[in-house]
Amino acid sequence: MRGARAVMVCLVAALALPGCMRTPGPVAVAQPQGDLDAMAYGQSYAMAPAPVAYAAAPMPTAPDTSYKLDAGDRLRVVVYGQEGLTNSYAIDAGGSITMPLIGAVPARGRTTAGLAAAIAAKLRNGYIRDPSVAVEIESYRPFFILGEVAAPGQYPYVPNMSVESAVAIAGGFSPRARRDRVTLTHSDSSGSMRFVVPLGTAVSPGDTVLVGERWF
Repeated sequence: MRGARAVMVCLVAALALPGCMRTPGPVAVAQPQGDLDAMAYGQSYAMAPAPVAYAAAPMPTAPDTSYKLDAGDRLRVVVYGQEGLTNSYAIDAGGSITMPLIGAVPARGRTTAGLAAAIAAKLRNGYIRDPSVAVEIESYRPFFILGEVAAPGQYPYVPNMSVESAVAIAGGFSPRARRDRVTLTHSDSSGSMRFVVPLGTAVSPGDTVLVGERWF
């Protein structure tokens, strides 16, 4: 009997074992991701484009072919093939240059190209059959700076000058200078114009810069 009972126990255990093997094991449950986890691993965020600041490009500096000549400008006049006419000429107070053969040629208010054409026209009138003339500026008429600077007066013009560089040429501001108020007077064929300007303003030949005095 004991032997038969032992056999029965073994059979029951054998039948129960497959059912135990089919029991599902523990399942790993995904935990909800936190904000930092989502940013780092799972969820991507579209980045808003950063604002772009646009700055105006500086205008290129080019030779001013429209510059109007006036008294005080000194010119180099070349008449090709005519050494006796090729020379340096200053525009006089009357606004003209005086050349051999043709005498006075009005220059005030003309461009260098316009003056070259006028000289050629005069030479063509009974002197040279087909003259070729070129005119270039050898030196510009001076500018003037007055008021509260170390050394006010008249100075040779330098191309691409600004009010600030004009003040520097005159030795800088005086201790009583009003640096935020500089007056620029510009004269041309249409008359004189006066402006209150910042230090970066361009200065032209013949202009007058006036630095005012502060009262405190």
